[in-house]
Parts: sequence; structure tokens; C-alpha cells
Amino acid sequence: MEIKELREKDISAIWKINQQGLPGTGEVSHEELEELLRLASFAVGIFEHDELLGFVICMPPGTQYASPNYSWFNDKYDSFVYVDRIAVSKQHRNKNIGTLLYDFVVEIAMNISAPVAAEVSLKPPNPGSMRFHSRFLFEEVGVLHHDTKSVTMLMRPTDS
Repeated sequence: MEIKELREKDISAIWKINQQGLPGTGEVSHEELEELLRLASFAVGIFEHDELLGFVICMPPGTQYASPNYSWFNDKYDSFVYVDRIAVSKQHRNKNIGTLLYDFVVEIAMNISAPVAAEVSLKPPNPGSMRFHSRFLFEEVGVLHHDTKSVTMLMRPTDS
């Protein structure tokens, strides 16, 4: 397995894996994924023999990204690495791919002394994702309510 930067040619594979993670990952089009890659501070995937197994897309503070979840962090914090989405293909789950991706995110965040920001769905609930984030020492810093869903806002401090 190899961690590589995501490129425009990977968008179809990213979209397919993202769809497998719904509703937790949030629905996006190919065009929206292209925009996410353009805005991202970094976007990487784990590949095996050129097959994308999982990915993470992270945003820096201060971009023009229109996500209300991202905006919540952007309004409250000056420094962070925002995990916009992380997903692993169904056939490769429970093989530590998500852990490898988060290890990569945490290392970058530590190198720039920034906390990691993420959110997990409360309504509908996503207990697996909450357990996963808990293992990475994320702490709840707020709750954001949308029309039909709610998310818990999480931060992993730089000194964790």
C-alpha cells in the first residue's frame, strides 16, 4: 500500500468510495470533488496496485469553501486542519486504512502545530465514526444543527 496525492484522474474512484460512505461522508458530485481537490490543503489516498482503497481530503482555514460545518470551525478557530471527508471502500474496511490516513493527517497537523477539526453525524447517528475519532483523542467542541441532521464538532488538540 502506498499513500499518494489525489489528482483529477482519481475523481471517479473518489466519488465511488464517497458514495459507499453515505450518509456519513455527505453526497457530492464529480464537479464538487474537483473543487474540493482544488481548495484542499492536501488530499491523499491509499493505493494498492493503482487501485484507490481510501482517501482523506483536508482544508486549511480561510478558504472559500461553502460547507456550513467547515464555516463553523473557520468562524471559531484561526488554525486547524479540517478533515472534510475520509472514506474507505467497503471491501477494504477494517484493514487499518482509515487509521493510516488519520496518522498522516495527525502528522501534518503536528508539523504545523495545528489542531485537527472534524465532525461526526449525531442525527443520523454514526457510532462507528465516533469510536474511531475517540481513538484519535478528538474532543467535542460543539454541536451544529442542520435542517434534518445534527453533527458533533470535534477537535484533536495539537498536544495529543
